[in-house]
Amino acid sequence: MLERDIMGGLAKGLAVIETFTAARPRQSIAEVAGLSGLDRATARRCLLTLAHLGYADYDGKYFTLTPRVLRLGTACLATMPLPQLVQPVLDRLSETLGESSSVSILDGAEIVYVARAAQRKVMSIALMPGSRLPAYCTSMGRVLLAALPEEEMRERLGPGPLPARTRFTLTDPEAIAGEIAATRRAGHALIDQEVEIGLRSIAVPLHDAHGRTVGAINVGVAASQESVLALKDLYLAPLLAVQADLRRVLR
Repeated sequence: MLERDIMGGLAKGLAVIETFTAARPRQSIAEVAGLSGLDRATARRCLLTLAHLGYADYDGKYFTLTPRVLRLGTACLATMPLPQLVQPVLDRLSETLGESSSVSILDGAEIVYVARAAQRKVMSIALMPGSRLPAYCTSMGRVLLAALPEEEMRERLGPGPLPARTRFTLTDPEAIAGEIAATRRAGHALIDQEVEIGLRSIAVPLHDAHGRTVGAINVGVAASQESVLALKDLYLAPLLAVQADLRRVLR
């Protein structure tokens, strides 16, 4: 691919869209410019263009994305076989366990939810297909990072220290790398309130028929409900059963 074939304006617009997250749903021009690395004038033009096309709302000071932007992600998810294959299995698992379960894939240093079955709300933010969370402090993220070559895994972690989402979050890349190594050996990851206070989760990788890791599946529970040690006893076997069932159909 030649550099002259790249549309710089489109790249800048996408960079602007990516600055909006669950933690930053409402932003000023200055905030978007700082997060996207664009100058203020370029960020302003991109935001006004998004507003003109219906992808953003503008109240004179702050911009927010509109539901129209979901068309971009929905189109992607609709063409992916993984969500379509795992959703029925996820629904049955969640109904059987009485707990919420999810499937995600790795995108850079984040996990992206591609399927979810919610029995009860266990996080303060609403999780749905397309939602993103950091990989380093999530059970599915550590499972997916464990599938990478060591050098690539460390590159995605970065130099650190990483942001502490709670007082329990590991922020030292070396300590996190140690947990990822333990995850690789055990074949599952346990997280105790590192993403959000009150949330514990357990995850295992999803493999295709060739043994490649193509995603991760987890069960999340309220910390007041189960101890972290109980997660393995209660939920690991059902997760491994789903892992084995899906391996037969994932290509």
